Amino acid sequence: MRKLETQTTTTSSCSISLQKLDLYFSEPYRNQGRAVPPTSAMAGITIRRFEEDDKESVKEIFTMGMSEHVPSSFMHLLKRPLTQMILMVTFCALLASSKSILLPVVAVTLLLAGAKQLVGYLFNSYIDTSLKKDLNHIQETYLENKDSCFWVAESDGRVVGSVACLPAEREPGYMELKRLSVRRTHRGMGIAKALSRTVADFSRERGFPAVILYTSVVQTDAQRLYENMGYTRIREFVMPEPIAKITNFTLIEYRLDLLQGGK
Repeated sequence: MRKLETQTTTTSSCSISLQKLDLYFSEPYRNQGRAVPPTSAMAGITIRRFEEDDKESVKEIFTMGMSEHVPSSFMHLLKRPLTQMILMVTFCALLASSKSILLPVVAVTLLLAGAKQLVGYLFNSYIDTSLKKDLNHIQETYLENKDSCFWVAESDGRVVGSVACLPAEREPGYMELKRLSVRRTHRGMGIAKALSRTVADFSRERGFPAVILYTSVVQTDAQRLYENMGYTRIREFVMPEPIAKITNFTLIEYRLDLLQGGK
């Protein structure tokens, strides 16, 4: 059976006792994560501790991954009743006042273009905030404490994925999974699942009872991944920013119980 290799070191705070990680599991992680033979597509992929030379690749993967959600977020905005009401009122008011179809069509088109630009701006702001908060300082944020770590997935010498964890601020006593992202060209190979399991193994060995994470309502692929791995949807809540409240942009909290069934 060919498995995804992961580097370990006894001197690093990120070391874990598992020497190898299986890429695919026939049952969710909470059901013991039984392995099935992975396909040959996974050969040559390694999970290892972050090194400083990986920084630019990690930031690129994160930035590209987040930017992919702009179209789905725009569609989420268009489905909101408030958005539809504004577009309809604008169209009808201009049609009634101008007696021309051209003006309301142009106005609605401009509103849609502006809304899309707004969504793009919000994502770019989040990316910039994330870079300043931790991705520009990975060593200091994740690698100088025994209860936190940052890993990358590498293929043929190229970083193709990343994941991190640290003690949760919102839920003291739990570990929080963060910055999980995989290059589009390497998705569907089980890398995200293996990175997620790396965090779970690391957290269990350090005595944390559960791993929590947050994802957005538009990240449907991520939701499926977490639920297939045994994460439970705990709650949904609207982000506190005013624009998020207006658009009802929702975050979802998931939790993986590591001590379930005596484990």
